[in-house]
Amino acid sequence: MMHSNSGRFNHNGFKAVILVLPLIVVGCSLSDSSGSFSDSSGSFSDSSGSISDSVGSLSESSGSIASSKSSQSNKDRKYENEVSDYTMAYVKSSHADADYNGYLKGLSDIAAKIGIVNWDQEPKTYRAIGKGLKKAGIEGVAYETYRKNFADSDTENMQNIQKGYESEK
Repeated sequence: MMHSNSGRFNHNGFKAVILVLPLIVVGCSLSDSSGSFSDSSGSFSDSSGSISDSVGSLSESSGSIASSKSSQSNKDRKYENEVSDYTMAYVKSSHADADYNGYLKGLSDIAAKIGIVNWDQEPKTYRAIGKGLKKAGIEGVAYETYRKNFADSDTENMQNIQKGYESEK
């Protein structure tokens, strides 16, 4: 008896095609995919360049902030020194019936020259006044009188004058 395979599929060959076909399809898709991955990594690389540029910009701007703070503290120091020196000169040259309005006008002029607005609401103004009173050697009742008048009897301003007075060597 003779068997013929013509009516049947060759199962082994068919199985091989079925197993290889998905690998071929997956392989094509992986190679396309790897092309995409390479493009993606290129984009990622471009992005990291942008991030690096941004970080550079941030460090430059923090340098500007530090520079700005430095110039602000120099401005404050200059202002406090001028107010302190002005207060000392004013007190040493004034009489018992001192002209406080004239003194206040002088403070306003110093602040305007340096670019400080609302100087009368700045604690640094009153601390500088206190330093000036100490430099002038004012003590006791005279000190209390000047402190009260220069602070316009405001408790917080009087405290700041006291802090400045105590901080001056």
